[in-house]
Amino acid sequence: QLQLVESGGGLVQPGGSLRLSCAASGFSLDNAVIGWFRQAPGKEREGVSCITSRGSNTNYTDSVRGRFAISRDSAKNTVYLQMNSLKPADTAVYYCARAIGTSWASWGQGTQVTVSS
Repeated sequence: QLQLVESGGGLVQPGGSLRLSCAASGFSLDNAVIGWFRQAPGKEREGVSCITSRGSNTNYTDSVRGRFAISRDSAKNTVYLQMNSLKPADTAVYYCARAIGTSWASWGQGTQVTVSS
């Protein structure tokens, strides 16, 4: 069974940091394009970042570029999203998924990130 599980969310003050994890089972992340997405209350889900197979390329939405960093640990079959200089606007449920052609699949259950003082 192909599965992704997110973890690492929590409550953090503005300016703080969190590292989210996306652990895969049933397939190798080395052969997959993995994306991080987020959905805030009352808003549509948006793409945050993605990393290509074998980590050769990364992309970020403008609002997080320079603050977030996506990476892959092949030994742990896990993709990370390091989030620094967090803002209240970053508050959302964060999800990871794998690309299947032009679609996304194997969505995890999400992890809540709350940025508040």
